[in-house]
Amino acid sequence: MNKSTTFAKSSITAGLALELVQKAQQKAVELELNVCVAVVDESGLLKCFSRMDGAPMLAIDIAKDKAWTAVSFGIPTDAWHDFIKNDPPLLDGITKVPRLIVFGGGYPIQIDGQVVGGIGVSGGHYSQDMACAKAALALLG
Repeated sequence: MNKSTTFAKSSITAGLALELVQKAQQKAVELELNVCVAVVDESGLLKCFSRMDGAPMLAIDIAKDKAWTAVSFGIPTDAWHDFIKNDPPLLDGITKVPRLIVFGGGYPIQIDGQVVGGIGVSGGHYSQDMACAKAALALLG
């Protein structure tokens, strides 16, 4: 067989995942929030997670699902709303997909132009969740 039957993928390290979680939590402290932060690898599997004391219980799964959604398509979760809002069949169908989040707080993690993971933050208003996630991603330059 002449075709290659495998390919290599880059993935986020556990060390970087932990740094991102910590940076997102630092921003949450500045905003006087208690949040959950999830980082997944390039396949959407949980790499690092933390729930700050007092963070809402519902935020646990939402943070994980935001990270999963972001890495699944390589776009921020807030981009989904604009993508589907004027397409009734897509709007009716896609929002029934388990784990898909269509509001802000989830971002793909890119290194050298390649998606290596995703981050999701939940616990505040989605705009606050976005600020925490963006603060974490600022570590990447």
